[in-house]
Amino acid sequence: MSVPTTPSAQKSAREMLTDAEFTRVRRTVMDANPAMPEEMAGRIVEEGIKFVAACAAAPGTGLAPSRVVDEGWHALILHTALYAELCDRLGGGFVHHFPGWDPTHYDPEILDRTRAQIRACGYTPDPELWGHPTEGLLVPVAARCQHAPECTIMPMPPDPGPTD
Repeated sequence: MSVPTTPSAQKSAREMLTDAEFTRVRRTVMDANPAMPEEMAGRIVEEGIKFVAACAAAPGTGLAPSRVVDEGWHALILHTALYAELCDRLGGGFVHHFPGWDPTHYDPEILDRTRAQIRACGYTPDPELWGHPTEGLLVPVAARCQHAPECTIMPMPPDPGPTD
């Protein structure tokens, strides 16, 4: 039986992980942010999964997570085997992390590009979790990264070797 591809049949990032995997990653977000409600930690993990899917689908396009979503991505990365398997399943190569924090280098269009790519992958970005790095955050997070054009995230191709 095929699933209709109408807008009402949105893809679920949550389905990219088993219940046990999702619970472990959500717990990692909550461990880093002790006052965070479980429901919010789950939303953050889901957005982290959507972000990785967007990067895997569009290597080299200069995408970056919001500060809040970066927390979910960090939690995924800490589960190294799970993260590597997720990247493999997405088929775009391993999505590496290049941390940086300097809100003065913020590229206002980078989150627009990222949200557009998430939509192109069939997901709906959670608008409350994709804000500017210096705006009031819906929820405070431990992550102190903001990715700018100089440190955008993309799957890394194999090392081509020495260049002359």
